[in-house]
Amino acid sequence: MKTLILITSLIMTLITSQSVFSQTKRVPAFAGRAEYVEVEPGVKLHVTDLGDGQPIVLIHGWPLSDEMYQYQYQYLVRKGFRVIGISLRGFGKSDKPYGKYNFDVFSDDIYAVLHTLKIENAVLGGFSMGGAASIHYVNKYKSAHISKLALFGAAAPSWKQRPGYSYGISEENAAGLIKQTMTSREDLIAGLGAAFAAEGTTLPPNTEKWLENINLSASPYAVTESIASLGELDLRPVLKDITIPVAIFQGVKDKLIEYAQAEQLHKGLKNSYIVRFEKSGHALFVEEMDKFNSELEKFARK
Repeated sequence: MKTLILITSLIMTLITSQSVFSQTKRVPAFAGRAEYVEVEPGVKLHVTDLGDGQPIVLIHGWPLSDEMYQYQYQYLVRKGFRVIGISLRGFGKSDKPYGKYNFDVFSDDIYAVLHTLKIENAVLGGFSMGGAASIHYVNKYKSAHISKLALFGAAAPSWKQRPGYSYGISEENAAGLIKQTMTSREDLIAGLGAAFAAEGTTLPPNTEKWLENINLSASPYAVTESIASLGELDLRPVLKDITIPVAIFQGVKDKLIEYAQAEQLHKGLKNSYIVRFEKSGHALFVEEMDKFNSELEKFARK
């Protein structure tokens, strides 16, 4: 009996010592990248930060989050880039405080993330509302931390029709959309999958479900306030001041942002070019994923 106890004790000692030894010798798997960045006291944004090399920073559309870029992360990291997706306040896993949700706030938040992460010489890419936010950021902060701008189905230079600008959503339809965010948000979001698809097509059911789940994670208050702010934003006067290289990705069959709006951006941005996505609607990042990824890589490497 004493022999058995002695053997058991010896075995336990060996197991414990090996465990301690293996832990002290183990190289940490954590790369030191924070998943949340504080942009002002009490407000943290969720950030996907993967890879090493030339940074590409991606801003989501309305009412999505940084999760929309999952296939861009997978591709770009393996091509040698550091890719960073930022969920704006009120969206995805970011904090959802009461307060302002306008484009000055979004630009300030983007700057805070880039400054905190010490990002330089980045490509800044924005989809839909995120495209408008990206243009606003470049103008407000004079291209701080970035050297190129990519716009994907951007809700710009104006999402809404205005005097002298006949493109985009009408005042009446914009008001109806804002009301719907306050009275039947779940129905609105359920219909976005069909609205995102190219004319005459539908997105795969699981893709629609994936996008719907992301959209439902947004704060209802932020959803309403941000789209109302987008309706007030007119970026036409600032385009002439943007001189960094700009790539404009646009689905030819986009039902939400017409191709003519991309052409207006191209006319206003002196150092820009358009990449046509012939088979895509608004969801060009999944509808023509391979082309989207390779064209973004090509632009980043120029």
